[in-house]
Amino acid sequence: MSQLLDIRNLDISLALPGGMLHAVKDVSLSLDRGEALGIVGESGSGKSMTALALMRLLPRSARPKAARLAFDGQDLPQLDDRTFAATIAGPRIGMIFQEPMTSLNPVYTIGRQMTEAAVARGLMSASAARKKAVDLLDRVGIPDPQGRMSQFPHQMSGGQRQRVMIAMTLMLDPDLLIADEPTTALDVTVQAQILDLLDDLRRERQMGLILISHDLAVVAERTDKVAVMYAGELVEQGPARQVMFSPQHDYTRMLLDSIPRLDGEPAHVISARASDDEVIVARDVTRLFTSRKGLFGPKREIRALDGVSLSVKRGETMALIGESGSGKSTLARILLGLDQPTSGAVSMLGRPLADLPATERARFVQPVFQDPYTSLNPRRRLSEIIARPLVLRGEGDGTSRMAAVKEAMEHVRLPARLLHAYPSQLSGGQRQRVAIARALVTRPEALICDEPTSALDVSVQAQILKLLEDLRREMGLTTLLITHDMAVVHETADRVAVMYQGRIVEHGTAADVLSNPTNDYTARLLAAAPRFGDGAPVTEDAR
Repeated sequence: MSQLLDIRNLDISLALPGGMLHAVKDVSLSLDRGEALGIVGESGSGKSMTALALMRLLPRSARPKAARLAFDGQDLPQLDDRTFAATIAGPRIGMIFQEPMTSLNPVYTIGRQMTEAAVARGLMSASAARKKAVDLLDRVGIPDPQGRMSQFPHQMSGGQRQRVMIAMTLMLDPDLLIADEPTTALDVTVQAQILDLLDDLRRERQMGLILISHDLAVVAERTDKVAVMYAGELVEQGPARQVMFSPQHDYTRMLLDSIPRLDGEPAHVISARASDDEVIVARDVTRLFTSRKGLFGPKREIRALDGVSLSVKRGETMALIGESGSGKSTLARILLGLDQPTSGAVSMLGRPLADLPATERARFVQPVFQDPYTSLNPRRRLSEIIARPLVLRGEGDGTSRMAAVKEAMEHVRLPARLLHAYPSQLSGGQRQRVAIARALVTRPEALICDEPTSALDVSVQAQILKLLEDLRREMGLTTLLITHDMAVVHETADRVAVMYQGRIVEHGTAADVLSNPTNDYTARLLAAAPRFGDGAPVTEDAR
């Protein structure tokens, strides 16, 4: 195979108020046509920064330099920005970004965003582009792809927006695809579908793939070689089989040891904490939405929740799993009092949710949202964001609040140097840690977590899960955990409820549901879950 990408001795420095930050140090990578390279490491290790340097999307304060940065034999630094944008970025190198809501224009329809680049570049007619866009939306698992073309990003779930972003990147048939956490917000069935699609494209078009991910099981299954980054440095690289099953570096071994697994006994003892006291209860909750195609088109009713009943007991972790768009996040917003059910009732602490003042509700339960970029105020520093719940409740003075903020940051492994940083200066995983720290700073009795660890690398994920476990043990913390990660459910959950098309189709103890599912949909979810350690990675030769 011919070489597609050659990066030698890449260095990136960032000018920060506290001095220069050496974000990437002497990184060298190469990729052949049709080959898949996995880049793994902690949030902030330089994975995304390396990819952004290749796409010329680094912050203005960045100072990159490299001995060689070549794509398909062409020296990229020799191209001016206009030529690079017209001939390389998009047509030949595509990038799937980690946070789709920041990559999709909120005022344009999905159809316009899908087809605009192909039509503007003269690569195909408007009708041909629309036909291809609908086909790609179908291939990435978007229901009713024709109807979705007229919708806007805010009308979709986080997982659906991520799938749109993947489809949009594939519109131009790039020779190299850089996928930065492409399946972070996706459930396991859609994740498998997307990864199968990328594998097919690699075979059909000899497309190169750089997969940046914290999901080591996915990297082990889907890549030919792996590079491990830590603190901006490349600490280990080699064939996927060698790196994942015979690691040489202590940091790589630590990452592998942190992976939650579906096999074996769960790490916690359920009976020691859970009680029969129901603290959050939903009874026959239904939520209807209406949409219309076009300004004067007929209204269409969407049943997001259909007679959902759920109870969460004091001191337990209830896991809610299901496909993107199944109604999980809608139910979470209703339980938090951020949305109202069309019918049905919700109670908290034995009282109707509508009767609880907002301050009392916030004192008991705190949310951790799926998309930290949209839930964090971009104009406030981290110290202000994390301290905000304490300010709103009038707790403590400035000194005690700052101490609580530092303690919360330490819990989620956020370095003290980021205390006065803004969300835009953080990686996706770091922003998620800020959201978790903000929820924990008041030490609430209950958390409703919508994919709280989806953007975190495995080492930080393990630490967050251990922190939640410690809080359960110390405080009897109650948690409703919305997740697509079956291994996390196995490690942490007492009970599991499975949602499909707005209904709960199965529920029971985690051990029963994960080992002996009674519903076909649950069985499909488990079958699609990536497993690490069951065999060698799936490389091109193995396929």
